[in-house]
Amino acid sequence: MKICVGLSGGVDSSVAALLLKRQGHDVFAMFMQNWNDVTGTLHGDCEWEEEKFVAEMVARKLEIPFYFVDLSGEYRKRVVDYMFDEYSKGRTPNPDVLCNREIKFDAFLNVARRMGADMVATGHYCRKAEIQRDGGTVYRILEGSDPGKDQSYFLCQLTQKQLSRALFPIGDLRKAEVRALAHEADLPSADKKDSQGICFVGKVDLPVFLQQKLKAVEGDAVEILPAYYDGNRLFAEQRRLLQRGGPFSQEELSLLASPLDYSDVELVTETYRSGRHHTKKTRYVRNGLWEHAGKHGGAQFFTNGQRKGLAIGGHKDPLFVVSTDVDRNIVFVGEGENHPGLYRSCLRVAPSEIHWIRPDLALAPGEEMRVMVRIRYRQPLQAATLLMYEDGLYILFDAPQRSITAGQFAAWYVPAFPEAPAMSQEYEMLGSGVIEK
Repeated sequence: MKICVGLSGGVDSSVAALLLKRQGHDVFAMFMQNWNDVTGTLHGDCEWEEEKFVAEMVARKLEIPFYFVDLSGEYRKRVVDYMFDEYSKGRTPNPDVLCNREIKFDAFLNVARRMGADMVATGHYCRKAEIQRDGGTVYRILEGSDPGKDQSYFLCQLTQKQLSRALFPIGDLRKAEVRALAHEADLPSADKKDSQGICFVGKVDLPVFLQQKLKAVEGDAVEILPAYYDGNRLFAEQRRLLQRGGPFSQEELSLLASPLDYSDVELVTETYRSGRHHTKKTRYVRNGLWEHAGKHGGAQFFTNGQRKGLAIGGHKDPLFVVSTDVDRNIVFVGEGENHPGLYRSCLRVAPSEIHWIRPDLALAPGEEMRVMVRIRYRQPLQAATLLMYEDGLYILFDAPQRSITAGQFAAWYVPAFPEAPAMSQEYEMLGSGVIEK
């Protein structure tokens, strides 16, 4: 079989190529350049060139052909422009998920196919399996065998067609085993650190990176005090429903999935005279529900649950972003990890954003399914129920979730082998969707 390995210069894709070569396949490597603008990047302007240099050395060591493809135009159009648009709306996208859907297993795959490849392989820590159903092959995505490195979440938007051409050679290995194989084969990438940051862009100063298109405008940071929630009608109704327990109607689920928008919060100032000379000054009026906490450089640069970058002192416990209002350019913050504004028990995915990796298991309106869900990479799987309605898919969690964020992906899983003991259970990812609210 002729296989194209997406060789990034990292140890994972290097070992993927090594294993395929040892299995006797006709392997060639291709390095893709997806970004060449260094604005906001933290590792200098030659990072991709260094990655390419290492990838080329790995290919030479493995004695496989090496090619280079520039997909930066497609990446900007299909990933980065989408990022800018989402951030401008106060939403938080996941570029790594988009990169896999739009670039690695679409644009890159198409180039590889034109070069004669039957399959494309990557260094993802996940597993692919196949079953026969209704006379055809159905492809499955299973979590990687290394629980600390599982990357199935990043593949949550792949289709059956894309999976039919995808290989994940290291999915059954743990990271330590991958490193050991790389050392054993004396690969140039054996000791290379794992890449961080945005897929193919690298580690970035996000506000600086986003300022390529989004203007920095100073705004107010407002601290929401716990007493605010005592008088908030939506918060009280959500709490009442959760205390009552299900089953919930569609209207009740919609209410539970509604985030607080803090539209009633307004800063009021007053003038006063201070000092021996009675200098006239202005201060913010405190009302016991919220108070002015500081300034920021643009609400679109912040996301729910964010702690770093606020630069607001004077608190015993850390401050976290609980909401943003890009129209008014306000960032709302709360003190402490248990602040009530950080948690919600339900989210909604719009009909157009629901994606089933397994279309044969897709829910119809009125149906529901018990699943495990993660709303961000590395989050432990959370027990929840999917409830499908005409107006979208609701995900109702058994326990409140911290920092549910519009624009992120929620991915849902079920036991891959239901007959297996619970302690040794493995999970299959069935689908995903963009969190609407």
